[in-house]
Amino acid sequence: MKDKSHLNTVMEGCVFNIQKFSLHDGTGIRTLVFLKGCPLNCMWCANPEGKNHYPEIAYNPEKCIGVDQCGACLRICPNGAVSRDAQNKAFIDRNLCNRCGLCADCCPSRAIEVLGRMMTAEEVIRIVEEDGAFYSRSGGGLTLSGGEPLDQPGFSLALLEKAHGRGLRTAIETSGLARWEILEALCRHADQVFYDIKSLDRKRHVAGTGVDNTRIAENLKKLCAGFPCLPITVRTPVIPGFNDSAAEIRAIRDFLSAISADIIYELLPYHRFGESKYHSLGIDYPLKDAPGLTEKMMETLRSLSDRPSRL
Repeated sequence: MKDKSHLNTVMEGCVFNIQKFSLHDGTGIRTLVFLKGCPLNCMWCANPEGKNHYPEIAYNPEKCIGVDQCGACLRICPNGAVSRDAQNKAFIDRNLCNRCGLCADCCPSRAIEVLGRMMTAEEVIRIVEEDGAFYSRSGGGLTLSGGEPLDQPGFSLALLEKAHGRGLRTAIETSGLARWEILEALCRHADQVFYDIKSLDRKRHVAGTGVDNTRIAENLKKLCAGFPCLPITVRTPVIPGFNDSAAEIRAIRDFLSAISADIIYELLPYHRFGESKYHSLGIDYPLKDAPGLTEKMMETLRSLSDRPSRL
């Protein structure tokens, strides 16, 4: 019988960022590889450029030197999607734009950029290997993030296999929303997993992320049972008005305790660092009116456990 966990590797995928010298996404010094594509549509997403699978055009009018002074983007756009606004800056009509990237190629001030590009697994690993000396000294390595690595499963598998083949330690940051066979195949080549649990309330989860959480919860159970020696950290982004209640955090804590005593549980406070990305992509930021979280509120939620590092 064919192994149901089998997954074919794909040697090319869409990457929107490679971030070096990260200290918070796995042990030691890490290089984060952000892959495009995500099945969730979280209102608070800090990486909206990671939601779609294809490269996208980002535009920051503050960097535009002016149409009169330049205007290269207007002249080169084949669809007439770029025009002049009232401030003599470039304006991109997203309905006409086909994301060809010609405007970004000719923009001297980098006001227009393409977010996401196709890369081979070998290209990515070569960049990751540039900091091999830091990994060996700190116990660090490669961390796949996104977007959602499980949404490019064949490419993620190729990256993890190549990393292990080069002696690099690996980690995955995931929402857990995929077929179990995909998660299982990738975790066979992972040394650490960061797993998001945003809410256990199904209706609330659908309202905040656009998807049901049943598979996410079931996959975590299977992950703990199938990989008992794999270090797993569960993270909950604490979002005002969504899951910032004691009852919500207790429910997640008790759910995790029933699965495994070895799970590390962390709360991540809501922030607005990604808001400017929404504007550059020409989309509204859903939580623009959301209140902030005080440190006292976070301390209260963290105090629900007698093990501060394992809420």
